[in-house]
Amino acid sequence: MGQFKFEKCLDIEGLYTIEPKIFSDERGYNLETYNSKDFKEAGLDMEFVQENQSMSKKGVLRGLHFQKTYQQGKLVRVTSGEVFDVAVDIREGSKTYGKWFGVVLSAEKKNMLYVPEGFAHGFLVLSDTAEFAYKLSDYYHPEDESGIPWNDKKIGVDWPIPEGMKIITSEKDSNHPAFSKGISLKPKRK
Repeated sequence: MGQFKFEKCLDIEGLYTIEPKIFSDERGYNLETYNSKDFKEAGLDMEFVQENQSMSKKGVLRGLHFQKTYQQGKLVRVTSGEVFDVAVDIREGSKTYGKWFGVVLSAEKKNMLYVPEGFAHGFLVLSDTAEFAYKLSDYYHPEDESGIPWNDKKIGVDWPIPEGMKIITSEKDSNHPAFSKGISLKPKRK
């Protein structure tokens, strides 16, 4: 299928790991990071409206984030360094509600993860620094954001935290309500 290898993640509907074809020689490399035709052929028919990039230091853990009404599908990748990336299914009524999937994304592998709407998302930086890029299917609405604690016992993400690594989170991320308190996703407003 085109320039990408799409692989469904476990049995979680809509979640895909994506490996681009890399063309390299003595000069360097070239690859496509997104092609709407290839993605549509794989069943990923979304429109991206915003693209963000962040840089974080080793031990920084961002997440687990989501928007309640303006839910965002995300195509995420690492442009420098390495992270452990996590998606949690928070779609009420889903057979995989509360299940998580994690994958190491790295600039070296150039692999990506597609996280559909209705998922919480976060990542842990494993390298000295990491630059993280993501395309979004809806705009960021600060008043609509919410989250789940990264170490929520009910979800039980198995973060690959090396011995001696100090986890660094924002104050906001340290104060999200527990998953057991319930997630309230709302239909998108018109």
